[in-house]
Amino acid sequence: MGIPRPLLLTTAVTAGALLLAPLPASAAPVREDAPRPHPVRERDTRTDAATAARTGTTVTGTTVTGTTVTGTAGAALPDSRAYPRRTVLDTPPVNPADKSIKLGLAPYHSLAPRLNALQKLGDRVSVEVAGRSAGGHELYLVTVTAPESAREVREQRRMRDLIESAPALAAKDRRIKSSYKTPVFINNNIHGNEWEGTDAALKLVEELAKAKDSGTAGLLASNRVYLNVTANPDGRIAGTRANSAGFDLNRDFITGSQPESRAVRRIAVDKQPAVMLDLHGYVNGTLIEPTTPPHGENYEYDLFLKNAYANALGMEKAVNGLGYTPGKDGVDPSVIPFRDQREGWDDWPPIFTPQYLAFQGAVASHTVEFPMRVNNSSYDSLPVTELRRRSAINTDIAGAVMRATLEWTVRNRTSIVADQIETFRRGAAGEAQRPVSEETVPGVPGIGPEDVYTTDFPRAYVIPAGAEQRSATAAARLVDHLVANDVRVRRASTGFRLAGKRYPAGSYVVDMHQAKRGMANVILDAGRDISADVSTMYDISGWSLGLLWGASVDKVQKVSGGTHTPGLVPGRTVTAAAPSGEVGRTGDLRLRLDDPTELAALNSLLAQGVTVRRAADGSAIVPASARPRAAVLADRLGVAFTATKEKGTGAPHRTRVAAAVTSSELFALREMGFEVVPVSAATLNAGFDWSAADVLFVSSGLRYADLGAPARTALGSFLGSGADGGGLVALGSAGAAFNTAAGLLPATAVAGNGDANGVVRVVNAGGTVTGGAPEHSFVYSPLWFTDLGSGVRVDQSYGTGNPLVSGHWRAQEDGTGAPGDAAGRASVVSGTSATGARVTLFGTEPLFRDHPKGLFPQVGRALLAAAG
Repeated sequence: MGIPRPLLLTTAVTAGALLLAPLPASAAPVREDAPRPHPVRERDTRTDAATAARTGTTVTGTTVTGTTVTGTAGAALPDSRAYPRRTVLDTPPVNPADKSIKLGLAPYHSLAPRLNALQKLGDRVSVEVAGRSAGGHELYLVTVTAPESAREVREQRRMRDLIESAPALAAKDRRIKSSYKTPVFINNNIHGNEWEGTDAALKLVEELAKAKDSGTAGLLASNRVYLNVTANPDGRIAGTRANSAGFDLNRDFITGSQPESRAVRRIAVDKQPAVMLDLHGYVNGTLIEPTTPPHGENYEYDLFLKNAYANALGMEKAVNGLGYTPGKDGVDPSVIPFRDQREGWDDWPPIFTPQYLAFQGAVASHTVEFPMRVNNSSYDSLPVTELRRRSAINTDIAGAVMRATLEWTVRNRTSIVADQIETFRRGAAGEAQRPVSEETVPGVPGIGPEDVYTTDFPRAYVIPAGAEQRSATAAARLVDHLVANDVRVRRASTGFRLAGKRYPAGSYVVDMHQAKRGMANVILDAGRDISADVSTMYDISGWSLGLLWGASVDKVQKVSGGTHTPGLVPGRTVTAAAPSGEVGRTGDLRLRLDDPTELAALNSLLAQGVTVRRAADGSAIVPASARPRAAVLADRLGVAFTATKEKGTGAPHRTRVAAAVTSSELFALREMGFEVVPVSAATLNAGFDWSAADVLFVSSGLRYADLGAPARTALGSFLGSGADGGGLVALGSAGAAFNTAAGLLPATAVAGNGDANGVVRVVNAGGTVTGGAPEHSFVYSPLWFTDLGSGVRVDQSYGTGNPLVSGHWRAQEDGTGAPGDAAGRASVVSGTSATGARVTLFGTEPLFRDHPKGLFPQVGRALLAAAG
């Protein structure tokens, strides 16, 4: 979602009356609604309305000549366009450094010409631009289907909408049973250095376009096949797992921080795939999901497992049928984790593409891992002939699983569509999940108690307005995120009572009797502690936007003693959150610093030369003379500037951060508007100019031991100049080790289990760093601090008892490092070193993967405090 642009009712600003200092370019990803040289994917009208509501713009059309799209208008065309939808793609410049070339695979610059040619082969292939990558490369969405008139497109849309909005009626709709085209989505190359899915996809499109047989004709008459040709063109070109912003896109599907993952999210919402493949490498033998436990508790897993396992068997047969062997080719037999492994390859978190697609209606979605490694050290060390041999095998296997999936979909079309309808019907009806067993999922062997994961869905969630809401800005962001994920949210037009509690008008209600209740719950629920269930997890095990995004969210488990049921609360379903920005009419203004957008607003004011003062609670006092600038920021960012009589003390200045951090932390810092210069041991040893920085932030990639004597001396001068010097903010084990080695804040960092992660309860001391912070935080390889020296302040502590709310945190093999060991211990500390440096140490992960938005301000406040 883009940043909301609320309307201001309290302050009028003449357009062009002042210039707003822009946020750093790196903090502003390519917007979905920005002009593009080609029309983008067909949009849901809800998405268009939401965009218009946020931006004040209207959706315009694009010139169409026959069925060929030309011109440069960037808005979407209506859904009624016929298929095929031909787009003449611009050809990027040839890039001889594209890492695909060495493998004998298609470089990114070759894709547009090939897709242009494929569209000319007949009337089955359409290409649209689904968005742009973080590096500005176009994302190509190919649709292969039998031709459809505009009337037929509208009928397909009617049926698709009925399946989600009225699934009980859809189950009885004869046209759906006879004529609905099953949507199949194939996502390729989301990890940039796992290349071969793209090449297999191009071959498949050409085969389907040219085939004259009746089987292909029947396939395309009853299905739409969507292919995201490369989900990560930046990484494909550079030979990196991540995109150009440094993000692993296959960990971004609950946050949606990157344009590539948002593009896939839009495809999932707009196309509503029933079947999905996500092509990866490299696991030998070919790994084909479904997965080991634990299984996501918010799925209709009985329906999912039934279909995913059946399709996996077909893919396995197709791969093994290619004839590759361990002795001849180095290719081991295929592996289905659900059948062949006990744990370690789970589908618990919604961060992976196939797991996310299940919440959007896919009843069979799979990660498939090719067997033959060609990336990383293999790419650099193996002969080109061997690399190309391996890539050819991987491409062959990718094609086999694609074709097998299409064949399975054709054979089982009726039951696949029926199961998607049933998934949505259960949600809309508020029915209980069906635990998996050999009775409820016949044909799947080996189902045991370890596979049973269900949840007790609440009746509703309420995101309150007024005094009950800790942050209207955070609430608006959360509502926009829910809407972007196709969760239905209602805004109350009058006050109402629900489950015995009174809520004011303007509160938002998420009625959990809706088709995508699993999506709503996986976003808003606190989650679950699964530490006792399995010994290891593949990735994170705890997340909760309801607890970590900074908004107040009430969970209504059952409705009793109220005057309303959630679906009957007076109001309307929203396409975007209501404006949240405001500016006090008179006097000076208080800007709370409890949300990342408030930090961004402060940094923008400081960049414009506005003199801001600190309030006792850590917020910022903005002078009345800056009201016009505040009004623009309130409109642009949705932040509130409230009238205050407090004058404040001190005058924070624009904070320049020298940062040794991860890519996602760098992204989050720039999202908050900080001026950031990445540093490393190499840059510091080369003679870094410390006059260009106010604070050093260390979380990754910088060890004090790697600094030479001159660099240590320069750093010591920077950190040892008292009030005129710089400060240190250190996060995690690398940050704590740097603090200790540099002899700064006296505190001993104690490490918990290095594999532990999740949502934890914390107790905030308030003040400069944790004032206004949520009562929960996020940990990944948690730390706590003991043996605190004189003057060291405890800003935050882990909760007592077992602080873990959701996630996976066991003791280490020697019995130490358990959550009970962290209970009551300091998780964030700060103070002044003997040399006068202002230091804050974090044992939590408040910027993790740009996800826990409500925790960002703790780091932002610490940076401001460390800068002096």
